[in-house]
Amino acid sequence: MANPVDPRLATARPIAGAEAGYDEGLRSYMLSIYNYMASGVLLTGLVALAVASNPTLLAMFFAQDAAGRVGPTILGWVAMLSPLALILVMNFGINKLSDGQLKACFWGFAGLMGVSMSTIFLQYTGASIAQTFFVTAASYAGLSLFGYTTKRDLSAMGKFLMMGLIGILLAMLANFFFKSGPLALAINILGVLIFAGLTAYDTQRLKAMYYELQGSAFIGKAAVMGALTMYLNFINLFQFLLMFMGNRR
Repeated sequence: MANPVDPRLATARPIAGAEAGYDEGLRSYMLSIYNYMASGVLLTGLVALAVASNPTLLAMFFAQDAAGRVGPTILGWVAMLSPLALILVMNFGINKLSDGQLKACFWGFAGLMGVSMSTIFLQYTGASIAQTFFVTAASYAGLSLFGYTTKRDLSAMGKFLMMGLIGILLAMLANFFFKSGPLALAINILGVLIFAGLTAYDTQRLKAMYYELQGSAFIGKAAVMGALTMYLNFINLFQFLLMFMGNRR
């Protein structure tokens, strides 16, 4: 996630004479974030579908063992770990990267995520994937709208959710070894709740960030990094919902 901003900025307002210009700039900034995010999600979906639909591409990244289980090849591991490397590059190299380079990293990240997510087309029916996607999109839009319009300070909730996110990552790591059904169910439920809450919280945080960054040369990079945050919220919410709503093949 991007660095947090003082939550009091969420309710700060510019002087009256500049209010119209401020609101227009804020709308443009938030629209840029959502445009980048939506384009990234679209690219991920197209790449995932292309890999899953092409046996040659699928065999390059994933292989099936004797028991019928699908696992990544060496190239598959590279594709699955590369998004993490790109996130680190974007976060730690943001001051050195140009706007164009930062955008290229974002598009590369979204495309590589598509390779990782291509296996959902092998595990779930296309109809259930589409249904879950639309449910996710509708829920995400409502949660983000709430975060944008609410006057309530969500920073305390954000800190709680971040602690929950760390907890769920540890639980997922533990369940990788123990294979507990009840724990997996609890992880899925908490995953939906955590990323639903983070969607509203991050929307408010990004809105507050504009007050601090308006008019600066950094605003373009901030929009890309904001899109990365919102993209991750959407993708994770979709994946956890798919575990509930998806019909397995």
